[in-house]
Amino acid sequence: MKLDILAIGVHPDDVELGCSGTIINEVKKGKKAGIIDLTQGELGTRGTIETRYREAAAAAAIMGVSVRENLKMRDGFFANDEQHQLQLIRAIRKYQPDIILGNALEDRHPDHGRAGKLIEEAAFLAGLAKIETRDEAGALQPKWRPRYVLQYIQDRLHEPDLVIDISQVFEQKMQSVEAYATQFFSPAAEAGGPQTYISTPDFREAIVARARLMGKRIGVKYAEGFRSQKSIGLSTLGSLILVET
Repeated sequence: MKLDILAIGVHPDDVELGCSGTIINEVKKGKKAGIIDLTQGELGTRGTIETRYREAAAAAAIMGVSVRENLKMRDGFFANDEQHQLQLIRAIRKYQPDIILGNALEDRHPDHGRAGKLIEEAAFLAGLAKIETRDEAGALQPKWRPRYVLQYIQDRLHEPDLVIDISQVFEQKMQSVEAYATQFFSPAAEAGGPQTYISTPDFREAIVARARLMGKRIGVKYAEGFRSQKSIGLSTLGSLILVET
């Protein structure tokens, strides 16, 4: 299945927190998007692998993505090595995305930064013809390199290279986050279990505050920020969104 956008997160819920508004925006414009979770989030304090799969499926339906796949890497202990790079290269070549959205290269959670570097390197290596991978049927996969790999901003507030207006879909973004009832505080229903940093109302407020802060940069109510290791090119000046600040 050819995708326009492939969002990759090391834990189920990373994509929802970091870039679900952008995904929802693009799906509403007719783009085909998918998600790959690298791990099952099995080290999370609250919930189980089974509840994470149910929550991830519910969030995927809210976002309207075409596919969601879990590579079942080992939460907390995966490495940016040949084995894991090849596993991700196969997935990138399978979906042939034009744009990849991935974890930040540096963040509070060590898994985020390690995953960000794994995603960045696998996306480059996927474009090398001499690296051979095969699909589920055993057929040789063609090389594929996305046009851009963008890192969504998570816990550490990096300076963005690109800011996307998500004001029209912000409530839908929050619904996708709240689908993880075992992980996050929800005004509708709070799941039981040990209290953690991310299960408090304060963490939910921080998500809203970050979106407002990003929005303020471009004169809109809510936005998501991204970083890029590659210069972002535009075909015309008309591609710029001009806003009053």
